[in-house]
Amino acid sequence: MSDEMNQILIKAQTLIEALPYIREFYGKTIVVKYGGSAMLDERLEESVIKDVALLKLVGMKPIIVHGGGKEISSWLGKLGKEPKFCEGLRVTDGETIEIAEMVLNLVNKKLVRLLEKVGVKAVGISGKDGSMIKVDKKYVNGKDIGYVGEIKEVDSTVIQTLLESDFIPVIAPLGMDDTYKTYNINADEAASAIAEKMRAEKLVFLTDTDGVYEDRSDKSSVIPMLSIKEAKDLIEIGQINGGMIPKIENCITAIQQGVNRVHILDGRLKNSLLLEIFTKKGIGTVIYDEAEQDYFEQLVS
Repeated sequence: MSDEMNQILIKAQTLIEALPYIREFYGKTIVVKYGGSAMLDERLEESVIKDVALLKLVGMKPIIVHGGGKEISSWLGKLGKEPKFCEGLRVTDGETIEIAEMVLNLVNKKLVRLLEKVGVKAVGISGKDGSMIKVDKKYVNGKDIGYVGEIKEVDSTVIQTLLESDFIPVIAPLGMDDTYKTYNINADEAASAIAEKMRAEKLVFLTDTDGVYEDRSDKSSVIPMLSIKEAKDLIEIGQINGGMIPKIENCITAIQQGVNRVHILDGRLKNSLLLEIFTKKGIGTVIYDEAEQDYFEQLVS
């Protein structure tokens, strides 16, 4: 048998493996938080967009919530303004929030254009549109860090309308307070809050890490499946630490608020989204509620 025929058979087997997952997730909402280095590489960006488009074309309802932190920092540098952070959150004064909104709008419309280019309909919005995301001012240990928002409410009306009209919503992480001032929002928090409100089947974080490691010094030690209890235990013993702690805490909260499963995977790996959703083993870490223990035991049996 020729190498070409072997490749064809491998592709056919991959499609067959995907069938039960396509059936299981048909009509379900999938929230994809897109950020990190994958946004800065055009080839990876196109790969992610094609993955999301495929989810749509096989009957799922994807929603993209995107970041833009690296692009914002780059623009601040071009304008001679040094980015400042406080415990991982961007200090956002009046000038910075204007720059952030401009950059996030540019990122948003670029993603819409790429989706339209591959043949699916998309609409770019922010949390300000339709008063989708209402926030209060966020303080860090009592310190005022400017126009950074703490989400207090999500109104899903606009998102539902877009999904029902066959569009992919592409959402920038901005919101407004009760006086209609604009606030920057951590994109992980925005994605989690939207997934919770939508009672999403899946919330997927495309990041700059393979997932949760059993041993951070061993890149091959990614934990494929992690229950909420196991995740909390790993935080308690310090195995999950640093910037991964708030991400895992967002995952846990999302599941407790009704999201079925949360995935953390490396957005720098081509087709990582499809490999995670449509294959038995996946490639990242899935976090789940203990009530689904039997389902995940079947996967590894």
